[in-house]
Amino acid sequence: MSGVMGAFRRWAMTPNPGAVKLGTRGFHDKGADARAVLETVGESFLLGLGEAVESASPERTDARLREVDRRHRGFAYEGAAMGFALMDGLFPGTGRTRRFLDGPASDHVYMVYIGIGWAMARLPRPLWPDTRSLDPVLRWLVYDGYGFHQAYFHTEKYVHGKVRDDRAAKATSDGAYALRAADQGVGRALWFVAGADPDIAVSLVETFPPERRADLYSGVGLAATYAGGAEEKELDRLRDGAREYRWNLAQGSAFAAEARVRAGLVLSHCEIATNVFCGTGVDKAARLCRELWPTVETPESDPTRPRYELWRTLLADAFSQGGEGGV
Repeated sequence: MSGVMGAFRRWAMTPNPGAVKLGTRGFHDKGADARAVLETVGESFLLGLGEAVESASPERTDARLREVDRRHRGFAYEGAAMGFALMDGLFPGTGRTRRFLDGPASDHVYMVYIGIGWAMARLPRPLWPDTRSLDPVLRWLVYDGYGFHQAYFHTEKYVHGKVRDDRAAKATSDGAYALRAADQGVGRALWFVAGADPDIAVSLVETFPPERRADLYSGVGLAATYAGGAEEKELDRLRDGAREYRWNLAQGSAFAAEARVRAGLVLSHCEIATNVFCGTGVDKAARLCRELWPTVETPESDPTRPRYELWRTLLADAFSQGGEGGV
């Protein structure tokens, strides 16, 4: 019976694979190579989601996801995190997300938090996870995941219409910074909407109000580094097109580097991207993230600048002071 129920959950809770095709989403199609990268990202996410809701077991899901190729494995863990967060919302008290996070997915912590945000976007508000029970620094990544989901699946409204979804910010009382964190996720989604075309990504960001662009470019830099899909000369154009926001682009790229390094999933496209955006290699960019990590003693006197934002600012400043030669 459990097998039948698991298969039913997978059917009911996992979108059709066609939902992540660029043509289905109406995203720009730069060509076969970039299309394959971006669509495989989506397919890997759906694989992780499906495995999680079908098995309902963090351990069995982990065993399956370890078989996913290194380029896309992190996205599979992100999808699985969404699945376990959905299960926890629908069946309270199961604690599967925490088991997944503290156990087999601990090296994918950044992706797990983003996946929880995807679940938040799909669950009724009374079933939303308690973000304040999560790591006080990284919990803002939940809103990043929420923003990505909205921009990816409701592109006309949240990208072309520039609407800001403030429901999560209001429901959790996290206020203004939750909106900024969500914009960082919107920025990641813009890389997919643009089909990994740097010129289109820049043009999309530039249609948003100036006060939102720093966070959007941060998200673009993270996606361009973690997911890839562009050649070095294209990344050069993205960096140059970001102009005064290039250090926000570098900060996002460094976050991607740290996520890849921690999970042991570094590949050549990540190295190329951090050298272009950060002026240094993946290992050094990731190490700087760890060195600048805000401690619990770091004050949070301003609710609009939590420790997570202080961390991001320190990283961007470090890259700007390092100049072309890196930090």
